[in-house]
Formats: sequence, structure tokens, C-alpha cells
Amino acid sequence: MSASSPSFPANSAPAAVSWQGEEKGLLQLLDQTLLPAEMRLIDCDTVEKVWEAIKMLRVRGAPAIGIAAAYGVVVSQRSRADREAAQSATKYLATSRPTAVNLFWALKRMQAILDGNQDQATLTAELLAEARAIHAEDREMCHAIGRNGADLIDNHSTLVTHCNAGGLATAEYGTALSVIFTCQDQGKQIEVFADETRPLWQGSRLTAWELQQRNIPVTVICDSMAAHVMQTRKVDAVIVGADRITARGDAANKIGTYSLAVNAKHHGIPFYVAAPSSTFDLDLVDGKDIPIEQRNASEVVAPYDTTLAPADVSVYNPAFDVTPAELITALVTEKGVVQQPTEEKVRAHLA
Repeated sequence: MSASSPSFPANSAPAAVSWQGEEKGLLQLLDQTLLPAEMRLIDCDTVEKVWEAIKMLRVRGAPAIGIAAAYGVVVSQRSRADREAAQSATKYLATSRPTAVNLFWALKRMQAILDGNQDQATLTAELLAEARAIHAEDREMCHAIGRNGADLIDNHSTLVTHCNAGGLATAEYGTALSVIFTCQDQGKQIEVFADETRPLWQGSRLTAWELQQRNIPVTVICDSMAAHVMQTRKVDAVIVGADRITARGDAANKIGTYSLAVNAKHHGIPFYVAAPSSTFDLDLVDGKDIPIEQRNASEVVAPYDTTLAPADVSVYNPAFDVTPAELITALVTEKGVVQQPTEEKVRAHLA
């Protein structure tokens, strides 16, 4: 994987995911494993490099993963238009991470192009056009989510969020953070408590960094401090993203989200989940059926090469948990808001 380390202006950063060039171009990613200490762009010019970037969280966040995978199918055509190579890439990229449904949603769309193409000479152009469409649609959905969610947030609100659901996780603006950014655009004064999000600190490394880029007051807290903050400080709402949402509204998100929802319920604080319609999996009803990714023990005992526990200790490292619909005050999508989600409401909302 080739890499470069360009300089960026203060309070500025490149897009998390971008396509460089035309049909024989490549996928360029902002390596999120290095933030906030370093902004480095990495060039993915093979399908294997795209797979590795998704697996190792160089690109992360359900929408961004889907966009990257779509472009990964195009990368398979760099040498020549080859239907078999594209088919193989689609299957291979689907093995990178199991929980975020946007990955499979995007690859299904790319597969539809393969199935419908009748002229191999136009195959690469059609694949690139579809990947770009997925990218553009996500950008539009993120801004719509922000507008819909901002209506739920009053001026001078204090919010709690978990993991990272901003522009780094999407095409632009994000999902949960899009709501916060839109509130700022509307002139509302918003403050944020950002859970650090163990074991890889996406909240402290990425969310706090994004909020600082926008000059939004942010305070980082350990995950275990959230209940205390709700008990002792002013908290008006919790807002998070999601990686997969079932037909009845159960939402899988970064591990630690479920406990945040339980604490919010106990303290009478609204709990909002913001996600595009592409994050819904209507083939699943019960959240217990969502596949939960199990990640390497080193992320817990030795993250970023820092030893935090005995090397031979047993480790359980699920990347996600599921918040049941009854703990969710509302789902926010590009289509609007689903208050007190149920299967009937969710299916009607997405129809």
C-alpha cells in the first residue's frame, strides 16, 4: 500500500474516501489509524489493499466502508475490464467485516451492474459510475440526516456521543455528527461529551478531533464515566450512529453503545440513533440475529503496541453490541424521524 504524508492547512483535512483519476484510477483513503497525530493519505491500487484497509480500520464507519468497497470493485479493473475479476473482488471484499450492512448493500449494487452489463468494453465505466453514485448519495443522505436530527435538538444543548459517526465515517458530515454540525450551521450553541470508545479510542481520537475542527466545545470522557456524567451534569440527549438496524429498530453500533442507552433510559435522557436508510437490514427483525464481529485480542491487551494486560490473558473483544428498539427514543434517517421505533413504523418509514 503506497502512502504519502502531505501537509494540510490548519483546521482542514482531506476526505476520508476519494477516487483519484478515471477508469484506471485508484482509491485514496485517509488512514484513520494514525489520527489525530498524523494525517496520511494511502493509495489503494489493488483489491487486496482495499480489503486490508477495511479490515484494519484504516477506513471505518458503515457508510464509508460501503463506499470504499464499491470503489474496490472498480480497482479490480485497473489492468483491464475483466468481469471475472470484478466478481471475485465483490465476493472477497464481502469477507472483510461482517457487521456493517452498508458493505453488503454497496457490493450488491455493484453486483447488479455486473449482472446487467452486456458489453465488457463499458464495464469499468459502468462500475465507476455506480461507485460514484453510491458516494454522492451518501453525501446527500448525511446532510438530510443532519437537517432532520437538528429539529430534535434545542439551542444550548449538551449531548453525549459514542465512537465516531462524522465525516470520517461517511462521505461527508456524518450521521450523528451531521446532526451536531447542522445545529452549528443553524446558529445553535452545542456542547458535546465524547466517550473515548475503548478499545481503539475512536471517540477520543476521531470524534473529538472532528469537533475541534469545527470549533464545537467537546469534552472527552472514559466510557465508564458516562453514567456519572448523566447523573451529575446537564445532558440533554445522547446521539449515536449505527452499523446495522433491524426491521423493528434494534441497532448495532460500536461496543459500549448498549450500556450508554441503558444509562440514558435510567436518567430519562432521549437516546437518538442517526443512520441512512442503507444501514437498515429489513431481512432481520431481531437484533440478536445481527452478526457481531469478533476482533483480535491485541486491540484490548496491547493497542497501538502499548501493553495494558498480561500477554497470555483471555480476551473477549466483540466490536459491536445491539441496542434494542425499546431503548431508542427515535431513529433519524434521511427520510425523517421514527419516534419510538417498532417494526410497523420502520417498514412504513422505509417503504
